[in-house]
Amino acid sequence: METHQFQADVQQILRLVTHSIYSDKEIFLRELISNASDALDAARFAALQDQELRTVEGAPAIRITVDKEASQIIISDDGIGLTAEQASKNLGTIAQSGTRAIAKMMEEQGASSENLIGQFGVGFYSAFMVAQTVEVHSLSAQPESEAIHWVSEGGESYTLETSERKERGTRIILHIQEECSEFLDEDRIKGIIRKHSDFVSWPILIGDERINQEEAIWSRNPSEVTTEEYNAFYKHISGDWSDPLVTIHVRADAPLQFNAVLFIPERRPWELDRMDYKTGLRLYQKRIKVLDHADELLPRYLRFARGVVDTPDIDLNVSREILQQTPVIQAIKKQLTRRLLKKLVELSNDNQEGYNSFWSEMGHILKEGISEADGSSSEKNKKRLVSLLRYPTTSSDGALRSLAEVKENMKEGQDAIWFFTSVNRDRIHAAPVLEGFRKRDWEVMLMTDPVDEWVTMHTQEFDEVPLKSAAHGELPEEDEENEDESESRREALPLVSWMKDLLKEQVSEVRISNRLTDSPSVLVNQKGSMGANMENILKAANQEISETKRVLEINPEHPMVQTLAKLNTDGTTGLEPFARLLLDHAAIVEGQLKDPDGFSKRLQSLMAAAARGMQATSPAGDDGAGPGSAE
Repeated sequence: METHQFQADVQQILRLVTHSIYSDKEIFLRELISNASDALDAARFAALQDQELRTVEGAPAIRITVDKEASQIIISDDGIGLTAEQASKNLGTIAQSGTRAIAKMMEEQGASSENLIGQFGVGFYSAFMVAQTVEVHSLSAQPESEAIHWVSEGGESYTLETSERKERGTRIILHIQEECSEFLDEDRIKGIIRKHSDFVSWPILIGDERINQEEAIWSRNPSEVTTEEYNAFYKHISGDWSDPLVTIHVRADAPLQFNAVLFIPERRPWELDRMDYKTGLRLYQKRIKVLDHADELLPRYLRFARGVVDTPDIDLNVSREILQQTPVIQAIKKQLTRRLLKKLVELSNDNQEGYNSFWSEMGHILKEGISEADGSSSEKNKKRLVSLLRYPTTSSDGALRSLAEVKENMKEGQDAIWFFTSVNRDRIHAAPVLEGFRKRDWEVMLMTDPVDEWVTMHTQEFDEVPLKSAAHGELPEEDEENEDESESRREALPLVSWMKDLLKEQVSEVRISNRLTDSPSVLVNQKGSMGANMENILKAANQEISETKRVLEINPEHPMVQTLAKLNTDGTTGLEPFARLLLDHAAIVEGQLKDPDGFSKRLQSLMAAAARGMQATSPAGDDGAGPGSAE
């Protein structure tokens, strides 16, 4: 038996492994199974090159034994094995690499862009998180080599001697620490295997029972996988009891190698809108699960997707628990994003009912991508996202319509696709700003989601047709206007001029409206300014903003406006309360009345004036009862 001194301060390395690198001690089993799987892969490849290598009887596998009485966990494989030289080199890789540099790199948690998986033997050393002593018995596949027995307590040295092992492969014996006795439960070990190593390509056996799945569905040819198999796999990884709405199977070989199976669920996960929600996309490396939530592989606006991605090309940090931002990750993300959006476009074209159901559940999440994709390198993604937008309109009776459908329904003389944003779902259909559009039979998209404000900011046109807000700027005049309407507009001009001066502290402008048909007045936004709906959203989010004065439009055809216009022309005094009532009315229909006390007084003045008018016109001897009063 020979004792070898590590050339580095392995205790410092082990301290980092135990306390800093891995977030959970159970990871040790994942790492040792991964090493065993690699050894079996290496043996299979080597056998193709050299038929004189040692062989094994029966089917190669990874075998795990839990000996509770002896406080041992034993992991065995039929892999390539180790020579004495390889044991000194590979199990002491940490020592060879320079303690200070490696320790610094590990403390920085993989700041280097290099692939650190297994490079420093850290995966093997994770065994010391749970074991006080680690033994390795190994026999190389090389025909002339001797079996070795490597032992270390994780201190400053290890021993190396010959072993009695007769079969090719490696047997690792972990002498479990007392405080880690939870891992001496066979059911606990099975659970860890299914959690982290369920799709390892080699059988993982405990006794005669195979614990892991026989085959990873994502590694199979899509044409050989049935819908029932996809659905069962989706339920297995998601915990969702229903079938997925959409399934996507990706197999890419060049220039980047990865396999993926993605699902879009039928129903929105309840936690999807939480800020700390993590995507349900699992990441595997050579069928070993390394991340439950690979958030970096999908944009935030596709976080509803679930599934798995398996690639040997990714760069992880030393613990295999943090994904590094590299060109490989960006390339995979780009492909997955494109595939998902194309599939949704296909769904929207082929299954309108199914897509509308998806939109009702997760459309507000998808909308977030409009601003994220704006200005990005993938203009096609933004076009796909815009084509996927769906809204009810003033003409659809609650049904959802796409921008393409709204464009197709444009009337002669209409030069834009119109939209109206309001978070008030109950009042949006009755908004006075829509009256002129209904009169012209122009369809308006009705947007009630707060995120729609950002959607419209980043979507200026669709298919070369501009998008315009129904509540901004002036509505174009109608091509034809009858003589009575023209006369009413002329008569209202002095009233407008007077009200501009009267209300200059409250509004930026008073003008005659082309929007209104039934209501006396309406407030609209100045062209190019922040809208009232956006102001309300920002205020609700406790954002400090300076309010923008809005424009008051009045309807010259409304009796109240016509009466005020006539009285103003005659020079009648005392009209101020009634003029201000027009502003009150416009604010009330929006639910934004800021001076209820003043409004109450002005309303009382109007009621008093109306009562006096009724008395003045009552027939003699009627006592003001008016027509139709009870005798």
